[in-house]
Amino acid sequence: MSKQGLSPNGLRSLPRNVWVLTVTSFLTDVSSEMVVNLLPLLLVSVLGARTGVVGLIEGIAETTASLVKLGSGWLSDRLGRRKPLVVLGYGLSTAAKPVLLLATSWGMVLGVRLVDRLGKGLRTAPRDAMVADSIRAEQRGLAFGLHRAGDTAGAVIGLTVALGVVLASGAQASLTRETFQRVVLVSLIPALLAVGLLVVGLRELARRQAGRERNAGHVRDLDRRFLLYLGTIGLFALGNSSDAFLILRASSAGMAVAGVLGMLIAFNLVYALAATPAGAASDRAGRKTMLLGGWLIYALVYLGFAHMTAAWQAWLLMMVYGLYYALTEGVGKAVVADLVAPEQRGLAFGMQAAVIGIMALPASLLAGVLWQGIGTWPGLGPSAPFVMGAALAGIACVLLAMQDLRPSQAPAPFADTERRLP
Repeated sequence: MSKQGLSPNGLRSLPRNVWVLTVTSFLTDVSSEMVVNLLPLLLVSVLGARTGVVGLIEGIAETTASLVKLGSGWLSDRLGRRKPLVVLGYGLSTAAKPVLLLATSWGMVLGVRLVDRLGKGLRTAPRDAMVADSIRAEQRGLAFGLHRAGDTAGAVIGLTVALGVVLASGAQASLTRETFQRVVLVSLIPALLAVGLLVVGLRELARRQAGRERNAGHVRDLDRRFLLYLGTIGLFALGNSSDAFLILRASSAGMAVAGVLGMLIAFNLVYALAATPAGAASDRAGRKTMLLGGWLIYALVYLGFAHMTAAWQAWLLMMVYGLYYALTEGVGKAVVADLVAPEQRGLAFGMQAAVIGIMALPASLLAGVLWQGIGTWPGLGPSAPFVMGAALAGIACVLLAMQDLRPSQAPAPFADTERRLP
């Protein structure tokens, strides 16, 4: 176990790639969070779409991204090079953003989200594998926690900038098309900086050729414990509809656009502050403890959203929701690295993302239909999707508690034993 933890020496000992990818995620989230959290309001308030359409768009987008993650992770294992896929993925997402300036229908928004999520799908599994390849086993939680903290700190800055644009435009009560377009224009600056940093700063790591030829890309060689863990994640994800529904739930309780952005800033601030300590704690206390705590918090937050009656309650619940993300996002990635061999990490991270994404489509569609119905059926109201999410999270906690997530005895990371590629 790491004795350095969150000490300055512990953070300074993290390799260059971890820091480059952390800063890249920071800049990317400054850009993306300015836009993506206003999309549900644009769809419903400006373009007149129903919540079922919001669920359809988010579900298709996330499922597409996750299926691509599976392929890109496998390909990065086979090629022995991850950087080109990472750079291409970030570049595609950046290229998609300007099209939102022209969006006049929900179909156009869907198209942009598909290209954006295609980019995310290409980059995510190779990027996570690069983090795991670059770090010693006893610092995995710290490295992934720092990466998530950087990502989420970017969300705090992005949402703050978006709030400033909304207030300056006088659209704090309801979103207008003109205000949304201003936000999109500003978001392009950090997105372009992120791609430039990757091109200049990220280093490819050479890996064992023999290991790639023997194991890369073969699901049958994956640890059975990883496959059981993957099934449990899938059950949890079936109740984890898009966070767009949390935004719509707060809006339905009377929260204005400025309030929604402020709520999301508070959520991401909690997430950013807690992610690195949570990751470091998982190196010492064990990953399963942190995951169980996070999933239980999720269930309680969703029950809270099901029964909330005032906008201020959404603020409080979203801040607690930030703890769920902090305890699970980086730690969950560290579990994957713990349970699989180094030459299979791209495939494993891709499989994890694919399972979550495949579940995103039925989860978000079901949430939208439960809320507002379909056809002549009026649905069960705004509480229904959150009750379902809490129930499935509780079942997943029981299954996770019975599993063994202790790290496998894997070879040393490639970064400790192999040369760097140009």
